[in-house]
Amino acid sequence: MSRPNILFLLSDEHSYRFMGHVPEERGGEPVDTPAFDRLASHSTVFTDAYCQMPLCTPSRLCLLTGREVRRAGAWNNASVLRPELPTLPGTLRDAGYETCLVGKMHLGGTQQFVGFNHRPYGDLTGKAGHQAELFPQPNGHDPVQSRTKVVGQTTIPESLLQDQVVSLETLAYLREHHASQPDKPWFLCASFSRPHFPITAPARYVDRYWPDGVTRPRVPASGNAYDHPMSLGMRTGFHVDEISDEEMMRARASYFACVSYLDEVIGDLFLRLEGSGLLENTIIVYTSDHGEMAGEHGVWWKNGWYEACTRVPLMISLPEHRVGGLHAYQCHTPVGLIDLFPTLCSLSETPVPEGLDGVDLSESIVHHIPIPDRPIYSDNLMPRWGEGTEFRSIRWKHFKYVRFRNAPPLFFNLQDDPGEQINLTDKTKTSDEGEALQYLSTHAEESIDFDQAEKDRLVRDGHLREEYAHHAPDSTGNLYHMPSGKIINAEDTLYHPTVIADDGRDIFGPDWEEQNKS
Repeated sequence: MSRPNILFLLSDEHSYRFMGHVPEERGGEPVDTPAFDRLASHSTVFTDAYCQMPLCTPSRLCLLTGREVRRAGAWNNASVLRPELPTLPGTLRDAGYETCLVGKMHLGGTQQFVGFNHRPYGDLTGKAGHQAELFPQPNGHDPVQSRTKVVGQTTIPESLLQDQVVSLETLAYLREHHASQPDKPWFLCASFSRPHFPITAPARYVDRYWPDGVTRPRVPASGNAYDHPMSLGMRTGFHVDEISDEEMMRARASYFACVSYLDEVIGDLFLRLEGSGLLENTIIVYTSDHGEMAGEHGVWWKNGWYEACTRVPLMISLPEHRVGGLHAYQCHTPVGLIDLFPTLCSLSETPVPEGLDGVDLSESIVHHIPIPDRPIYSDNLMPRWGEGTEFRSIRWKHFKYVRFRNAPPLFFNLQDDPGEQINLTDKTKTSDEGEALQYLSTHAEESIDFDQAEKDRLVRDGHLREEYAHHAPDSTGNLYHMPSGKIINAEDTLYHPTVIADDGRDIFGPDWEEQNKS
């Protein structure tokens, strides 16, 4: 067979818990995801996969480059990709693949293609692509506090939702590519906004979960680390102590709804691609850039060391999985999203560039060979939650250690304490815990230099935002790159509409609503 195509499905803010096929005893939530569940039944599922930084842009820069946070220059949502670093799409492009990105990637400055040949639709000016809802907002509105208030049924027509447009533009691109270059392999990243806030979805999904279909957070607002300096800073920064219990539960129900709606969108995409014969020789990957706390530990959103925001779904389905030649498999060894770069190169017979931090997982996918345990990092090398709160979180076997720049370390046995409630730094109970603490504390000291990381951020990479700044006029989040070359706003209909009438009665007559009820 010819070299396989690669369909890379990337969502935003999808916690590993929110998959129908993740059982309750492994931390799963009762969410309906039939399309994801079918994909999992024809995949190798990596149950313990971690992003390298639980924030949009940095996580994506690490994924694209196969490098850890510091080496990738993945500091915050304003970071610009270091131009000298090879990327996964660029490596595949140079090896003969046609590469395309549809949707959000939250890249900085003029570095908007990073190895992709085509970007027909998405956040082409780096504004993240999330669609603001059309709810009226009061004066002095706090955009952070709104995240659990602007929830429920979306105000945007479904055909204009970013997720639907990503699906349709993906289908259109692949059909056109197949018609014009049927023998050239392709790598397409379809990058969806949901379940990232605004936490809204069509009414049919909101009604499914609110008020009776939503569960309380799996992990309570408690534990040894609840008053840790970083935990306090995170709760303060996100104003989460001001969220009432009802507001939290409504937002959770809407998050459930967003996951199920994304599942429907992707399920519809699969049906259309299968109908066009576009999945017959195609590797399918699904993952997310980071998770979502959704009220666990009394916290919302991401950018912390917690499992809910660092651990993400990861499924890789080969054509052989889907025709019965290869059995589905679950790998419970911790892995990182940086492993996708060398893995997809290996599966596509593409030479792997030197200098990557990720490892090749293809032997586990194809032959179910166990992956050696190694430390998996999730970092935040910015002091977002107060001075000294930069951290390196290390997952190794069933243990987790978090080293901070200037705050007490944390150590958990996730096998006995999956909710990260008991900090064992001063009270290990078994020889295994003691040995793991010794190994991880030493490794953490040797593997990250916070002072040097700060120098890299300020000195090595400090010029990139200015050097690669674009000067595009203000725009909506998503844009179209037209065949003519023009870049145009995709969402003027929503945010800058030509209003024909403020009230339908001005056109349809004063009695039209009553007439339509009969």
